[in-house]
Amino acid sequence: MSTQNVETLKEWIQASDNIVFFGGAGVSTESGIPDFRSVDGLYNMKYKYPPETILSHSFFCNNVGDFYEFYKDKLLNLDAKPNKAHLALAKLEEMGKLKAVVTQNIDGLHQMAGSKTVYELHGSVHRNYCVNCGKMHDARYVKDYDGIPGCSECGRLLKPDVVLYQEGLDQSIVNASVEAIENCDMLIIGGTSLSVYPASGLINYYNGHKLVLINKSSTGFDDRADLLINASIGETLDHCVNP
Repeated sequence: MSTQNVETLKEWIQASDNIVFFGGAGVSTESGIPDFRSVDGLYNMKYKYPPETILSHSFFCNNVGDFYEFYKDKLLNLDAKPNKAHLALAKLEEMGKLKAVVTQNIDGLHQMAGSKTVYELHGSVHRNYCVNCGKMHDARYVKDYDGIPGCSECGRLLKPDVVLYQEGLDQSIVNASVEAIENCDMLIIGGTSLSVYPASGLINYYNGHKLVLINKSSTGFDDRADLLINASIGETLDHCVNP
């Protein structure tokens, strides 16, 4: 990988110690986790109901059996491992350059790679709470449970700690993400079409002049980028961090 833009990114990373990374589903596709909007994504798979319907608050309340059938099958990718992008970002944090990862993903791969400061805008499949007593259960418990998962303490329904359609984001996570983005001198955005609001609106809080977009396909924000790289995010970051 030797394009001029990638070399420029490498130079910018070397010169910076206040980077924030904002990522979406494309960060995890290289770990074998399907995204939503690509040709092979969840929106193009055939189910009894559309994925955006299944992953809504009202559907969870009214069709919890169908919800969990889809959720266990398609969102609990528990054998997935961090890829080069996750590992490079964890290394940048360890080096003192990366201050935060802001992610729309719910797979926990950033933490598995070693990242410490991760703001999960849409929650995590690794946290599942009882709607009655609040007891938390991990993803493996839910995955292996036969049928609709019940609390190990009181037997009542579990709900994944993920933000479903029709639900609002955790304001404390949003505030922390905004603060990190406002104060960074370099914002790297990768693996996201920037089409999901309100998460994509976070880009508007960046005040600097090193806005980097890394995405295999074009986005509606390409013209705002100071540096645009249409390539694999894993290969790009790995090249910049592990010369």
